[in-house]
Amino acid sequence: MTTPLTLEPGRRDDGTRQLTVTGEVDMSNVGLLAEALDGHPGPLVLDLTAVEYLDSAGLSVLFAHADRLELIVTTLLAPVMSISGLADLATVRGLEPGA
Repeated sequence: MTTPLTLEPGRRDDGTRQLTVTGEVDMSNVGLLAEALDGHPGPLVLDLTAVEYLDSAGLSVLFAHADRLELIVTTLLAPVMSISGLADLATVRGLEPGA
């Protein structure tokens, strides 16, 4: 059974490509995320603020593209980015509590 995942491409005001991810990223649907990241070469802002769950398969895909990603995460995901080492490879912006 595939876990629900929505990927919405767009552009920021400065023209940078953005991909907004909603739902859960796990081994059942990580191929969709990998495909979307492969299909957007160059710098990409990945908005993960609506992600409720991210497993190691999802982290692996993010690591594969870390050199070109800016990740926007919630305070729930921010420690995962730090502990995994992803924050050392990609730009990670977290939301402040109450923001």
